Amino acid sequence: MSSTNVSTNKVLYVRQHIFSGVIRICHWLRAMSIVALVITGFYIAWPFLVAPQSSDVLVQGWIRLAHEIFGFVLIAVTLTRAYLFFFSKDDIERKSLKDVMSVKSWITQLKSYLWMGHLPHAGVYGPLQFVTYLGITLAAVFMCITGLVLYANVYHLGIGGALWEPAMWITQLMGGLAEVRVWHHYITWAFIIFVVIHVYMAVWMGIRFKHNSVDSIVSGYDYHPENGHH
Repeated sequence: MSSTNVSTNKVLYVRQHIFSGVIRICHWLRAMSIVALVITGFYIAWPFLVAPQSSDVLVQGWIRLAHEIFGFVLIAVTLTRAYLFFFSKDDIERKSLKDVMSVKSWITQLKSYLWMGHLPHAGVYGPLQFVTYLGITLAAVFMCITGLVLYANVYHLGIGGALWEPAMWITQLMGGLAEVRVWHHYITWAFIIFVVIHVYMAVWMGIRFKHNSVDSIVSGYDYHPENGHH
């Protein structure tokens, strides 16, 4: 009876902690709030649902309430992420800041997107990702500010009352309340475009580079071959 030696190539994978619990919570709260704000925002602009005449349910009022709740969630997440960026020792985005100033990092990432190279596992965010996330964060700040301006023009007590004077200053600066609404609507499209591209690129990265970009934002961990094997 003859024996056959079967050789197998085993690749050892290293588990690396990428995202903390706070970062993951902020990510999913921001994602949830953006989706909810886009849906409810479009409905507020075009209220196509009509409640039965025999009902006293104020559909537009409930939609506005949901929009305001998720708006304050987005404000809280935006403030939390800003705090972590400037003051957390292990903030993943701040660690990627140096790559933005590196021409080599830009070339490496652009070549990898053109199927001319491979991304290293040294960092989570490349320079293009960092600039994109910075842009969407600034868009979120703009949406939070204009949202509070619109809120203050409807609710004159509590938070709305406290924000009345700065809200009026911003309203005049932007050329009137109608312009605030128009720009609040325009920047919504930046979120829609970002979400579509973001989801596509996250899946594409996993397929192209065997990089658990989707799994890591759920579990917090990424897995990559030991000794740089691909």
